Amino acid sequence: MTYIPYLSTLVTFAFTAAVYTRYYRRGGMHLLIWAIGLLFYGIGTLSEVILSITFNVFVLKIWYVTGAMLTAAWLGMGSVHLLFRKGNAAQILTWILTAVSVLAFVLVMIAPALSASFDIARPVSEQYKEFLTRSGLTIFLTIILNIYGTITLVGGAIYSAFLFWRKKILTNRMFGNVLIAAGALSPAMGGTLLKAGYADMLYVSEFIGAILMFIGFVMATSGKSEIAE
Repeated sequence: MTYIPYLSTLVTFAFTAAVYTRYYRRGGMHLLIWAIGLLFYGIGTLSEVILSITFNVFVLKIWYVTGAMLTAAWLGMGSVHLLFRKGNAAQILTWILTAVSVLAFVLVMIAPALSASFDIARPVSEQYKEFLTRSGLTIFLTIILNIYGTITLVGGAIYSAFLFWRKKILTNRMFGNVLIAAGALSPAMGGTLLKAGYADMLYVSEFIGAILMFIGFVMATSGKSEIAE
């Protein structure tokens, strides 16, 4: 199981590069923000790789901020920009998310670390509470960011798939969005299994989630009429 984060990191950074390249060539704020969210995803899994080799409190905090707090919210924000292109709502929400993200980063970084013995053979998801001091505000922000990210990313993907199904057009986008929604839900399912005592399954769910979202993105952006338009 300890080698799965290596695979997740490779897939996620490749995914990030593909989305950013598309943004660079075609524009689209939703693509840029998706790339930011995927970068957070990749940094989170890369942190798991590092923590499987050696322990570092700073890396542990980066893992928590990027993986547990920011990834879902920023991926969801990309969907908000895709679906709401008129008006300033998406821009305002982005600035709010930016401010909340900075606050989350500061809260985690200034929190005192607990003294414990870290076992590199065990998943970091099974041990982080023994090392991280989380204030009530930190926990609250973690919950809110993940709820927002799940609703916007999964809801946006399902809504887009429904529109394409109803219009009976662009089936590649429809199935692509279904896969994106499934991929976004995969880490959440891993979190549920983590609470049930299956800590290793979080790594598996992250890898499956990255694969499904990547395949979904490729499907949704294939063909003559593409999602960035």
